[in-house]
Amino acid sequence: MQTSVVGYPRIGARRELKFAVQRYWRHEMDAAELEGLAASLRLTHWNTQQTAGIDLIPSGDFSFYDTMLDTSLMLDAVPRCYRELGLAPLDTMFAMARGYQAEAGDVHARPMKKWFTTNYHYIVPRLDADTSLHLASTKPLDEYLEAAAAGIRTKPVLVGPYTFLTLARYEDGRTAADFADQAAAAYADLLGRLAAAGAEWVQFDEPSLVGDLTGEDVTLVSSLYRQVLSAKGDAKVLLQTYFGDTRDCFQDICSLGFDGIGIDLVEGEQACELVRQHPLPEGTTLFAGVVSGRNIWRNHLRTTLATIDGLAAATNAPIVLSTACSLLHVPYSVDAEKGLPAHVTEHLAFADEKLDELALLGRLADLTQQGRDADAALAANDRLFSEARPGADEAVRSRVATLVDADFTRTPTRPERADIQRDELGLPLLPTTTIGSFPQTAEVKSARARHNKGELDDAGYEAFLKGQIASCIRLQEEVGLDVLVHGEYERNDMVEYFGDNLNGFVFTDAAWVQSYGTRCVKPPIIWGDVSRARPITVGWSAYAQSLTDKPVKGMLTGPVTILNWSFPREDVSRREQALQIGLAIRDEALDLEAHGIRVIQVDEAALREKLPLRKADWHKGYLDWAIPAFRLVGSGLAAGTQLHTHMCYSEFGDIIGDIDAMDADVISFEASRSNLEILDDLAREHFQTQVGPGVYDIHSPRVPSTDEIVAALEAMLKRIDPAKLWVNPDCGLKTRGAAETEPSLRNLVAAAHEVRQGLGA
Repeated sequence: MQTSVVGYPRIGARRELKFAVQRYWRHEMDAAELEGLAASLRLTHWNTQQTAGIDLIPSGDFSFYDTMLDTSLMLDAVPRCYRELGLAPLDTMFAMARGYQAEAGDVHARPMKKWFTTNYHYIVPRLDADTSLHLASTKPLDEYLEAAAAGIRTKPVLVGPYTFLTLARYEDGRTAADFADQAAAAYADLLGRLAAAGAEWVQFDEPSLVGDLTGEDVTLVSSLYRQVLSAKGDAKVLLQTYFGDTRDCFQDICSLGFDGIGIDLVEGEQACELVRQHPLPEGTTLFAGVVSGRNIWRNHLRTTLATIDGLAAATNAPIVLSTACSLLHVPYSVDAEKGLPAHVTEHLAFADEKLDELALLGRLADLTQQGRDADAALAANDRLFSEARPGADEAVRSRVATLVDADFTRTPTRPERADIQRDELGLPLLPTTTIGSFPQTAEVKSARARHNKGELDDAGYEAFLKGQIASCIRLQEEVGLDVLVHGEYERNDMVEYFGDNLNGFVFTDAAWVQSYGTRCVKPPIIWGDVSRARPITVGWSAYAQSLTDKPVKGMLTGPVTILNWSFPREDVSRREQALQIGLAIRDEALDLEAHGIRVIQVDEAALREKLPLRKADWHKGYLDWAIPAFRLVGSGLAAGTQLHTHMCYSEFGDIIGDIDAMDADVISFEASRSNLEILDDLAREHFQTQVGPGVYDIHSPRVPSTDEIVAALEAMLKRIDPAKLWVNPDCGLKTRGAAETEPSLRNLVAAAHEVRQGLGA
C-alpha cells in the first residue's frame, strides 16, 4: 500500500527556525538569511520523508509562525491597521502575530487560540467590511516548485476554505456566507495553478468537519467545494480530516467528487463504521490515518493491521496508509534521546520513527498472514506489547480507588470563604497581581545550564535563585502590586518542572514540540503511576513570603494541565492519571498552606484544550473527571486560604458554568487578545468566582499605556462587580524582557489606582 504523511514538524530538530526567527526579530539576521535557513530546513524535511520511503510527502506545511496566519496572508485577509504600517510582507505577518509598536504605528497582535484539541496555537483571522478575499500569495505553489526543483515530488497541503472560514472572527455584521464565494474563487485559482504546475495530489485540511455540523454548515461545505473542485484539472484532490470523524457530513463530502478522503482512525470513533455503511464512490481513494500524530508510543502493529484488513474487506476503494494527523504535534526523533534507558526508548516513536512505522505497515499490509507471521519486525513488535511495563504503585492506585465525594468538596461555601479571606488578607478593591512567572533572562538560563552541567554546585545555584527571588519581590513592592509572586526562576517549564519532582515521569533531552510561533515545549512522559516524590515549590515560596508582609502566591500547575501538557500513558485511563496527579498536587498545596502561604494558584491553562469536539461528549469522559480533579487539589484547604486558577488562549464561553463549578476563589483569564469577549459570557452565566480578565497581552513586545488599561478596566466594570474584579496581565511574563515587563506593570498598577479613585475606593 502507498503511504502518505499529513504534515511534518517545521521548527527544526535543534529548533533552528526558532533561534533564527528570534535573531531576525533582534535585527541580527536579515530576511534573505532567514529565508535561506527556511529553505534548508524544508529540504531536510522532504529528504527525511523520502528516505523513509513515504510516497506522498507534504509541502506547504512549513511556516515561520503559523499556517492559519499564512492562509490569511495568502487570501489577503490582512486588516487595515496592519496594511497601514507599510511593512514588508514578512514583517506584516510578524506584526499580526506579535503586535507592533514603533513610529510607523502601534497595533495589537491578532487573537491566538488553541488548534482544536492540541497545545498548538493558531492566529485567528479577522474578516470585516474592508476584507476582499483573493489569491494574494502563492506560497503553497512556490514550495511545491521548490521541492520539485530538488527532485522531490510533493503533495501541496492547504488549510481548507471551510476550516479557515469557521475559525475566523467576523466584524461589521459579516458572516462566513459573505466570504464563501470569494474564498472558493481564491482556492480555485490556487488549485488551478498547482494543477498546471504538475501537482499529482493536493491536500485540503478540513479538521472543522469532525465537530458538530448543522445543515447550514454542510450546505456551506458543499457550496465551497463545488466551486473549488471545478478548477482541479488533472490534479487529484484529497479532503483530509483529523481529530475525529465526519459523521455529520460523510455522505455529503463523498458525493462532491474528491479523489481522496482522509479519515482519522486513531481518534475518529465512528470512522470505520462510516466507511462500512457508506461505500466510497468509484475512483475515490481512502486515506486511512492509522499512525497517531499526537502520541509518542510505538504503534501496536497487529492491532493496526487488523484495522487495515477490516477496512479492505469493507470497501472496494484503494487504500493509502497515512498518519492520522500532522506530525507537527510530536518531537523529531528518538535518536536524539541519549539519557533515557533502553527499556523506555524501545516503547517510543517520535516523528521519524512514525515514518518508519508507516512504511513498515505499508509493506506488512501487502503480506499474507503467513508472511506476516514470519516477519522479524512484526515479531519484535509483538514481543514489545506482550511484556508488562514497570511503574505500577499499588499504594497510589489504592489512594485513588478509596476517594469519596467529600474529597472533592471544599467547605465552607465560596461566599463564606470570600468574607473570611477579605478579612484575613486585607486586599484593596481591584487587587493587582501577576499570573506567576517573571522574565527568564539570559542570566537565569545560563545559571540553570551551568547547574545542569555541574559547573555550578547546588549551594551556588540556590544562592543565585534566592537572589533572583529577592530582586523580584523588591521590584513588585516598588511597583505597588498587592499580591506578589516569587517569579518561578527555578522552573524551565510549568509542567516539566513539576513532573521532575513527581514519581512516574520520565524526561527527554531534545523532544521539543512547537506550541506557537517560536515557543517550543518539551513535554514530560508519564511512564508509571504518579505521586509526589518530594516538596516541589514549598522552599521557594516560603522564602519569598519571608521577604515581604504582602501575600505571596504559591504557584502550582494543576492536574489537568500537567496531564494535557505531558505525553500521557495509553495503558491507563486519563481519569486515573488525572486523579493520581491531583492527589500529588493536593499534597503540595497543603504543604504550602502549612508553611504560611495563604494564596495558592493552581494553573489549569489547558483545561479547555482536550474538551471533545462534539458537545455530546463534553460531560461524558472529560469534564466528569477534569473538574473533580481540580476540586480534589483544593478541597482540603482552610477557608482563609485563597485558591486561584488561570486559563488562557482558548474559547471558554461554552463551558463558563463548568469553570465556575471548579469552586476556585479567583480565576484569571486571557482576555486582551480577544477584545474582552469573555466578559459577555461571564455576565450571561452570572459567574460567581472572582475574576481577573487579562488587561494586556504578554505575548506581544509592545508596552500598554495606563490609559489603555484604564479603558479595559472600565469596560470590565460594566459587566463585573467591582468587589469581584482583579487586575492582572493575560499570562505569565516568562517570555518577555525586563525592559517591557517593568513599565507594563507600572502602568497596570497606575491604572488600577486611577479606577479605584473613580469608584471612590
